[in-house]
Amino acid sequence: MTKRRVVVTGLGVVSCFGSDVNEFYNTLLAGVSGVTPITEFPCADFPTRFAATIKNFDPGVYIDKKQARRVDKFIAYGMVAGKKALEHAGLYPTIPDTMDKTRCGVILGSGMGGMEVFFDGSKNLIEKGNKRITPFFVPYIIPNMAGALLAVDLGFMGPNYPISTACATSNYSIIAAAEHIRKGEADVVVTGGVEAPISPIGLGGFCACRALSERNDAPERASRPWDKGRDGFVMGEGAGCIVLESLEHAIKRGAPILAEYLGGGMSCDANHMTEPREDGLGVALCIQKALQDAGIGPELVNYINAHATSTPLGDVAEIRALEKIFLHPHRIAMNATKSMIGHALGAAGGLEAVATVCAIQRGEIHPTINLEDPEPCSFHLPTQREKRDIEVAISNSFGFGGHNATIVLAKPKS
Repeated sequence: MTKRRVVVTGLGVVSCFGSDVNEFYNTLLAGVSGVTPITEFPCADFPTRFAATIKNFDPGVYIDKKQARRVDKFIAYGMVAGKKALEHAGLYPTIPDTMDKTRCGVILGSGMGGMEVFFDGSKNLIEKGNKRITPFFVPYIIPNMAGALLAVDLGFMGPNYPISTACATSNYSIIAAAEHIRKGEADVVVTGGVEAPISPIGLGGFCACRALSERNDAPERASRPWDKGRDGFVMGEGAGCIVLESLEHAIKRGAPILAEYLGGGMSCDANHMTEPREDGLGVALCIQKALQDAGIGPELVNYINAHATSTPLGDVAEIRALEKIFLHPHRIAMNATKSMIGHALGAAGGLEAVATVCAIQRGEIHPTINLEDPEPCSFHLPTQREKRDIEVAISNSFGFGGHNATIVLAKPKS
């Protein structure tokens, strides 16, 4: 069966740099860090006291104000980013009458779901008893609710489910969404990931894992992918959504085509609960599958948006994996969005997919900041914004449990 071609027609974000895609990417190009001390809750006794938090989030007209106050932040972030992506695609706030909503879906993943509501509910149970638990406790913590409520508002009756594969969540979601379109089961799918983990229990949990940087004296310099001085990742939050659409559907309605989705690949390290395989074999398999699915050879790729979290083991393992696939790495530019926005966990791949599409559209890639003493690496790692005509890009996401997912995006063909 011939696969239908899939294109990207809209982008939406909620990030530490705001909820406007142009502002988000312009700030990345400028090499600005979004990492700041945490002021949202007391954390003086935590070993890590900073993150790339979202300040003064305003859902604007995208969510009913009463609902916005009530829902967990991960739901609000996902609904705003999803609607902004549709708005960018020309499908919101007015959805064309010609659209078949039974063929429109939402696949919006979250690694952790409603952490703030979970924390508050647990606290109320312990301190005040079961009668003080909100009746919205269960609906607002389960990971499917961001996509579910987005579909309720839009009337989208097509495929709708979350994927939860830790920090690989967004790419798994994007691949799943594209497959529904390829197989003719949907025309339009809003997809990506969302996370709102920066709470006492979220921060405390990652501190207990000893996964986070403890550079409290200089938080803006703490996220430093590939730098020999890295000491762990920096927590981030937000949502990154893209609108995927069949090429024929996009052309028929005159939609802006921002990039083409060529394929995706998945694998499992089958190695350790939190640590990557040091030889990079699982990641290499994932990238190889993505290129096979895209029907292209590795020589066509000239840009990589790396997973690159700033962890001692993960950064090097990814380089080892990439060097197994790409035989001329010096021709490929590679950068790390997380150096500026931290690691948004289940939302990371969605935000990075948006950054990758922006790079394709603009012909300019953002720097990796804080890269002062790099690990040995054959790839080109720009530390300043750089012009680059991107033909084919890959974006990597890997998660706890050994979950790996890579997507392949390309410049739209004229």
